[in-house]
Amino acid sequence: MRGRYQLAAITSALLLLAVSLLYSTRSVSAAAEGKITGTIKLDGTPPHQRPIDMSKEPTCAQIHASKPVTTESVVVGPSGGLQFAAVYISEGLDSAASSQVSSETPTWDQKGCQYIPHVMALDAGQHFKVTNSDQTSHNIHPQPTKNSEWNKSQPAGSPPFDVSWANVEVAVPVKCNIHPWMHGYMVVVKGPAAVTDANGSFTLNNVPPGSYTVTAWQETYGTQTQKVTVAAGKPGAADFTFKAK
Repeated sequence: MRGRYQLAAITSALLLLAVSLLYSTRSVSAAAEGKITGTIKLDGTPPHQRPIDMSKEPTCAQIHASKPVTTESVVVGPSGGLQFAAVYISEGLDSAASSQVSSETPTWDQKGCQYIPHVMALDAGQHFKVTNSDQTSHNIHPQPTKNSEWNKSQPAGSPPFDVSWANVEVAVPVKCNIHPWMHGYMVVVKGPAAVTDANGSFTLNNVPPGSYTVTAWQETYGTQTQKVTVAAGKPGAADFTFKAK
């Protein structure tokens, strides 16, 4: 009987130890998942964005009847934040971190005869869907230089395309062969990446502690880089300012 009690006590102790190690491992893992935050702003007067005439596609023109759209090569918010700039880690990631491919499947939509989003950041090898939310046909034509080019028609109501890019490329321009005003970009990298919001803000998640080179890319102003250090439990910061032309 005494032996049984001793065995039960030992078993309970081992279980408590296992649970403790499990939570300890989780805590260490969570602490190791850092991030880099920041903003991208424009210094100076933004260039005028040309209004887009969609009269040749009435279904899309009607969608924007109350607020005609403009080109999106330089989109600046009220506080000077630069929208649609891509941010990614260009140096410093180890092979394990850079080889991880996101399991998320983002969507590249055609809505109101615009590409939504205007700029999309992806991992090399990450799958994404191309959809058509319009009542008209589109012809999606990315023009890469480091990946295989493709050119696909997508009629209204047709199912999404499942696509991926094999190689890093900053950035892949995309056009529509039917609607010449439609333009967008796909930024293909390895590791954490983000696209700035309407305030020019961004966050790179799942960044292990370490020292990195962070690159900001904008279709009109090119690229800038910064050195950033991420410590366990303490996010890194990177703020960029582009000079208006």
